[in-house]
Amino acid sequence: MESIPYSHLEKGTFLIATPDVQSEGIFFRSVLLLCEHTTTGSFGIIVNKTMDLDLPEEIISHEQLNNPRIAIRAGGPVQTNQMMILHSSTKIPEQTIEICPGVFLGGDLQFLQEVLTSEEGPSLRLCFGYTGWQAGQLEREFLDEEWFIHPASAKHIFETPADQLWQTLLQEMGGRYATLSMIPEDLSLN
Repeated sequence: MESIPYSHLEKGTFLIATPDVQSEGIFFRSVLLLCEHTTTGSFGIIVNKTMDLDLPEEIISHEQLNNPRIAIRAGGPVQTNQMMILHSSTKIPEQTIEICPGVFLGGDLQFLQEVLTSEEGPSLRLCFGYTGWQAGQLEREFLDEEWFIHPASAKHIFETPADQLWQTLLQEMGGRYATLSMIPEDLSLN
């Protein structure tokens, strides 16, 4: 399968960190969902870095947490105290932006409390922080081969286990990407 051409750096694209990206930081083997990409800059949310975090009682009492499709993610290094909601609900179009088919960004506290308590609630990713780029910065990083790109999908965001997403996407891309997916995380163990 061919890699996606540069012109597809757009909202609804996965940015997949190349194996060369920092082996110690949050971007190591990260997969970001590009939520906005314009001539003035871009922002995205990391979707495969899990966080072990209890939600504050002001948001929801732990006894009321009934939705089994909830996960918490480290969304990026910028404003890590800010929570962004990625979800699969079509019920509040006036509060959300569709990032790719079946994936929406946004929602207020009332929406969050309703979906957290519903056993049949939508898939939900609570992402703390985000990643931002100034005008032209993401394009430079892409041209410097820091990122591979792949069309984003609700299936991968909500169904593929976070710790397998990086490898799964590279394997789907085939060819040299599939080969790169097999590189061990710690090369010193070879």
